[in-house]
Amino acid sequence: MAKKESVSTRNHRISPQPRLHQRANEIQKYGTVEHLLPLELEEPVRLEMTEQLNQLLADTITIRDLYKKSHWQVAGPTFYQLHLLYDKHYEEQNEIVDKIAERIQLLGGVSLAMAADIAETTQIERPPRGREEVPVQISRLLDAHQVIIGQCRKLAKRAQTIGDDGTNDLVVSDVLRAHELQQWFLNEHLTNVPLVEAENPDAAA
Repeated sequence: MAKKESVSTRNHRISPQPRLHQRANEIQKYGTVEHLLPLELEEPVRLEMTEQLNQLLADTITIRDLYKKSHWQVAGPTFYQLHLLYDKHYEEQNEIVDKIAERIQLLGGVSLAMAADIAETTQIERPPRGREEVPVQISRLLDAHQVIIGQCRKLAKRAQTIGDDGTNDLVVSDVLRAHELQQWFLNEHLTNVPLVEAENPDAAA
């Protein structure tokens, strides 16, 4: 016959009182991978991919936040257009952040998350706290895109070489193509063309 559980034991386990300030050891260390799913990818492959994806994640979070900074602080005649464009690109980058982080977890790794860890890891130059002119904002964003585009090309080729087709597809389809499109939109804002009146070639002669 099963031993009847005492009221005091039950009350210790189940209580309406919140158990606050809890701490415990990590369930998985950063930089390791767990065997979560039968992915047919060896541990060294998953270790390498999660490390490189975390670098891509840190840089993607940084450019995402750089877009939000620019969105808040933009000023000048193109305020309205850029205010909307920056926020659109921010939202698109936010979706990419989630996809990269989930890929890392799917591979059995641990994704970076906190701002301090991102700041320590990113390769993108840190901007000042204050407001900058529009051409400087755009130039900073274009430099950040260049960092990530170069990284994507190398990571995609490496993933294909070692047989991680899922990471290759993510990097090319979701990350690289989005960055190529966003940098094109930004590039056009730095083209020095007349705004209202076209230059008359006959006048110069």
